[in-house]
Amino acid sequence: MMRNSKLWQVLLLSLSALAASANAQSPSAAPPKLEKIEEVAEDPITVNAKPAPEKKITEKREGGRVTEVKVKSGKSSYTLKPNNPAGSALPGDATGSANRGPMWTVKEFDLGKKKKTSKEEEGAADESAPPAAK
Repeated sequence: MMRNSKLWQVLLLSLSALAASANAQSPSAAPPKLEKIEEVAEDPITVNAKPAPEKKITEKREGGRVTEVKVKSGKSSYTLKPNNPAGSALPGDATGSANRGPMWTVKEFDLGKKKKTSKEEEGAADESAPPAAK
């Protein structure tokens, strides 16, 4: 009997707490006050989209098979080559890998550029250096 009376007390207490919280959350009848915002549209908004980077793809073929692909996108460039396993290795074997990563071009040097003659270099050095004091 004691046990049932405590159960009823806990039940009544929880129901009264639930009813109190429901009353506290009810919205008021008056709508909230809103402030009027002035519209200022003197200057139109312009959006300039960046031009798409240049993309250039060059393929080298031998006998109808692609042997090399050079890709240039913006300032970066890389080269893709197919994976040709050595010997009798098949793709998927331990000695033959199925994937081959791109080779990124980091720096390029112009080795065919004409060098200045020694007379031009001496003349340029004399013009930039001040005369020696005696």
